[in-house]
Amino acid sequence: MDRATGEPVRRYEHLHPGDLLHVDVKKLGNIPDGGGWRYVGRARGEKNRAATPGKPRNTHHNPKMGTCFGHTVFVHTVLDGHSRIAYAEIHDDETAATAIAVLRNAVAWFDTRDLTVRRVLSDNGSAYRSHAWRDACTELGITAKPTRPYRPQTNSEGVITFVPGPA
Repeated sequence: MDRATGEPVRRYEHLHPGDLLHVDVKKLGNIPDGGGWRYVGRARGEKNRAATPGKPRNTHHNPKMGTCFGHTVFVHTVLDGHSRIAYAEIHDDETAATAIAVLRNAVAWFDTRDLTVRRVLSDNGSAYRSHAWRDACTELGITAKPTRPYRPQTNSEGVITFVPGPA
C-alpha cells in the first residue's frame, strides 16, 4: 500500500531474471552524532554538528558535514528487475570509469548466480550518457536503455524505496 494515498502499489516485474538491471548512484554524506537538523530541528541540529568529534574543520573552524572525512560517498547500486536482487559498491566518485567498473563487477556477480544480464536501465547522468558506457555495454552484450528525463520513478531509487521485494 502507498503510505500517502492508501492505494495499492502497482509493481512491475520482468518475466526472467536478468531481463533488465536498474543502475543508479546515491550520494551520501555524514549525519552528526545525535541527528541532523532536518530530524531534530535547527537548534538541536547545530548543537549536534558542533559537538560531533573527529570531523575535519572548514575555514571557519566548523566541522564539515555532508561529506565523509572531506569527500562525498557514492553508493553505486545495481538491481535486477525480476528477482529484486541488489548489488552495491561504495566509491569516491560517480565517473563513467567507476560506473563501468561497477557494471562489470555486477555482471560477474550476477553470473555466479546463474543470472544472464540482457539490458540495463539507467538515468541520464553523465556517466551513463558517455561513449565509454555505451561501448562497455556493447562489449558485455548488454543493451543500454536510458530512462525518460526527469522520471526517477522508473529507475532503481524508486524501485528500492517504494516497492519492497518478495518475502
